[in-house]
Amino acid sequence: MNKERIRNFCIIAHIDHGKSTLADRFLEVTNVIDKNARVTQILDDMELEQERGITIKSHAIRMEYVLNGEKYVLNLIDTPGHVDFSYEVSRSLASCDGALLLIDASQGIEAQTMSNMYLALENDLEIIPVINKIDLPKADIEGTHHDIIENIGIDTIYNISAKEGIGIDELLKGVIEHIPAPKGDIDAPTKALIFDSYFDVYRGVIVLVRIFEGTLKKGDNIKLFSNNKEFAIEEIGYLGLKKEPAKLLEAGEVGYIIANIKEVADARVGDTITHQKNSCDVALKGFQEPKPMVFSGVFPIDGDDYGALRDSLAKLKLNDAALDYEPENSLALGFGFRCGFLGMLHLEIIKERLLREYNVPIIATTPSVRFIVNLNNGDHKIVYNPIDYPDPALIENVEEPIMDAEIIVPTEYVGNVMKLVQNRRGIQKDMQYIDETRASIHYEVPLIEIIFDFYDKLKSVSRGYASLDYSFKEYRASKVAKVDILINSEKVDAMSFICHEDKAYSWGKSVVDKLKDVIPKHLFKIALQASIGSKIISRSTIGAMRKNVTAKCYGGDITRKKKLLEKQKEGKKRMKEIGSVAIPQEAFLEVLKADRS
Repeated sequence: MNKERIRNFCIIAHIDHGKSTLADRFLEVTNVIDKNARVTQILDDMELEQERGITIKSHAIRMEYVLNGEKYVLNLIDTPGHVDFSYEVSRSLASCDGALLLIDASQGIEAQTMSNMYLALENDLEIIPVINKIDLPKADIEGTHHDIIENIGIDTIYNISAKEGIGIDELLKGVIEHIPAPKGDIDAPTKALIFDSYFDVYRGVIVLVRIFEGTLKKGDNIKLFSNNKEFAIEEIGYLGLKKEPAKLLEAGEVGYIIANIKEVADARVGDTITHQKNSCDVALKGFQEPKPMVFSGVFPIDGDDYGALRDSLAKLKLNDAALDYEPENSLALGFGFRCGFLGMLHLEIIKERLLREYNVPIIATTPSVRFIVNLNNGDHKIVYNPIDYPDPALIENVEEPIMDAEIIVPTEYVGNVMKLVQNRRGIQKDMQYIDETRASIHYEVPLIEIIFDFYDKLKSVSRGYASLDYSFKEYRASKVAKVDILINSEKVDAMSFICHEDKAYSWGKSVVDKLKDVIPKHLFKIALQASIGSKIISRSTIGAMRKNVTAKCYGGDITRKKKLLEKQKEGKKRMKEIGSVAIPQEAFLEVLKADRS
């Protein structure tokens, strides 16, 4: 294939600006799918993506478009918009030459729009701004044009409606005109970047690649740069709606490789593939390694599912390099894994995928973040599991992660947003008015304050109009404490959490109150407590189930009734000493829903 007629590009945007819908229209115009079918979210083939209407994984597909009698090959990568999946965006950008920056005509430039644009600029991509949803009654096309020129500095802008199919042909012509053809020498030593991979139970690991130099063909012996493992290519081809086998892939092309790779850990996303004999000297510059920000214990509801959970996480890790995990043991929940996620939505998606794709129902413990604990003896300890939190007497200070957050919000809701962020220990750095109706506010906010329900509360106080983007800034010393939850004076390790001292009482009380509602009554009183060390900061009691032991005593000597009641009291006391509290699974789920305001 002539490289001059290949275009490798992706669509990037804020969440819900129409990326997947635009991808659908591209597929219709290029006759990959039937125009009359009007099936939505073609590339979002995961059931969870269809349900939620969001893109979770990047998706790649090859299209052919004829312009002025010449056939062009367009390799499109659709990307997620949610801040939790920005790593997926960085993977896509590393394998592209250009990007369509999609902007909602009724919403304007939002926080994640700018974040994605900076990612694209870091990868030296050609950016084409596209204004979508021009058919909406609230569309402000002129104002959005002005915003793009002011904030992005590009005046070649395309107006489209992905839903109605307006302006799609013109945009595809713009892709061919403005996005550069791929570079690369087909005679040079082969360099291919793995930008995604997934596991097939019949074929093993299927690797998606962009060829930067050289060629790859069926039967070639290849080597993975990171681990020097060698494999023979069994099948190679293009990424249509279904896999399309081909004889070879050349520099500039995008496709898939099947090479009998059985171990999920071998085909690492971001790795470079080269020839076994005529190998390249230097690996391709991959992309930034994902750094998990939120950590939670993941345990199978049925202990017998531990092996299935381990295998399922390994397969998910192959397809989602941002997922991190290691074995963990809990007295309350048994054997499981401590997992690292990019955010709470990422955690939620992994839970759902484990259940739907691998049929492994799980319980997730209270999420935490990574703290740096500086000890009195000069040592430093990284703590992301409350179980590992040292004795407070040994601690000199604790540092917590601080995030740079940008919130773009209509001016009428600025006061509500300021109050919310202030309650979450946010420090305002500056505020700029984008135009007469919208403001951009920059904050420094502790990550522990963001991960629970901050995004939902932000949408609530702004009636859905505010947008959020955040990135790691630094670790900063903070007054942090570990809060233990005790049920009948016994610590439940899976419910412990780390938070700021000022929030310890309210968070502890919220958890204790939740547990009181979901733990059933027993034949003895159950004390529910939240404590910092030996100091109890909150308490609630679940009353005992009462049996009327004097029901058969009709009249007679009162001492007989007293004797029966004393006997019952002694029995309850003995039962409390030897009896154990049955904690239902719902209790662990309800702890996650406790108010963290």
